[in-house]
Amino acid sequence: MSTTRLEPPAARQGPGPLPKPLLEALDVAVNRLVARMLPGDRRAAGVGVGTELAQLRAYEIGDDVRHIDPAATARTGQAHVRMHVPERALTTWIVLDVSPSMAFGTERRLKADVAEGVALVFGRLGVRRAGSVGMVAFGAAAPRVLPPRGSKPGMLALRRVLGEGVAPDGHHDADGLAGALARVGRLARQPGLVVVISDFRDQDGWERPLGSLRVRQSVLAVEIVDPREAELPAVGHLTLVDPESGEHIHLDTSRRRVRRRFAELERERRAAVARELRRLRTDHVALSTGEDWLLALGRHLRS
Repeated sequence: MSTTRLEPPAARQGPGPLPKPLLEALDVAVNRLVARMLPGDRRAAGVGVGTELAQLRAYEIGDDVRHIDPAATARTGQAHVRMHVPERALTTWIVLDVSPSMAFGTERRLKADVAEGVALVFGRLGVRRAGSVGMVAFGAAAPRVLPPRGSKPGMLALRRVLGEGVAPDGHHDADGLAGALARVGRLARQPGLVVVISDFRDQDGWERPLGSLRVRQSVLAVEIVDPREAELPAVGHLTLVDPESGEHIHLDTSRRRVRRRFAELERERRAAVARELRRLRTDHVALSTGEDWLLALGRHLRS
């Protein structure tokens, strides 16, 4: 099997700070997202640690005093404790695009920086409450697969892959996103959360495997974009290089018709991606390299 050496992009800025209070807020939002989108009932039997109330009963010797309900205790004059429905340990799969186009960025960060931050956020949230996180990285000559792991081993493995960077120009994964989704479909035996992080550029045939995955999994599609991809500046003659294929394209950007057609094609491409994700009932958020991506992600998950 051929391999491609991945390298961090030269202009790499990193994802920026990940404040713990915001991650705590996202944890609640992600659990609501999974509960809303997962087929079937995720609740485990019995009572235990969770967010959904199972029963309110009188305190008994041996109960955890941290579960005492102040309102019920004051109302009845007798100590009462809250018992919650336990949350089943969740497996989170991260499908990460490391293709050459992810090394592009003209604003605060590269697309690869934003993708790294999103992967770290869902990785951290994924290992909470005895959960585990796995990864399929695609876009280089050979996909990279990390089996689900919990706690520190899971995060160390995730950080190691993220630190490897993206594929160099002209190198790409023939199976692409479609192959990565099909692989997760074979590996994910239990219902869980799948987070797809990609710019969705030059990816074909991903609709069918994503639809199959959506039958049993909660899926969140995170599309990474850069403002310069939406329009060309009027700077005269340009030579552009397709990072996926290495093809050179010569354009005269001083021509308004060329700039207008470029913008139209990009709008149509992004609209087609959004339309397919809606059809597949997949939650979709677009994050730009020119914004505070963590705040934008938080607003979307809490909406």
